[in-house]
Amino acid sequence: MVVYRIVKSEERARDLSGKGAFREGGRWNNPEIFLLYTSMNSSLAILESLVHFDESELPPRMFIMHIEIDETVTIYPFPDEDLPKNWRQAENLELKEIGDKLIKSNKYLAIKVRSAVNPKEYNILLNPLFPSFYDLVKIIAMEPYDLDQRLV
Repeated sequence: MVVYRIVKSEERARDLSGKGAFREGGRWNNPEIFLLYTSMNSSLAILESLVHFDESELPPRMFIMHIEIDETVTIYPFPDEDLPKNWRQAENLELKEIGDKLIKSNKYLAIKVRSAVNPKEYNILLNPLFPSFYDLVKIIAMEPYDLDQRLV
């Protein structure tokens, strides 16, 4: 399976460590939990990035990563019925706690979750601390992405 990620710099486009989520936290994790957020298609990856940028903060250059997950990996589909109430609300602490537990359990390399930006589509959360992560997950392409200014 190929998943996508938009990043702010060429340096970050070579990084699968999840240290950004470790430093800042995210929808599915608190700070100090390594997690790599990816999307099942490139257009969702773009939307997921745009919701985090103020127009004045748009980086001058962005990059799109194409990341391959080994076909032998089982991706855990997070059940919709287990989503907490108001799961689309930013900073939902219950959702962060669920994500932290899933990642800390180290049972899953990848977790399929609904996108809050577009609930008809899915993101794939990758656990960089999973055994053999770097054997199972590889960057297969990286290219500059020029944002269509009509999106801002």
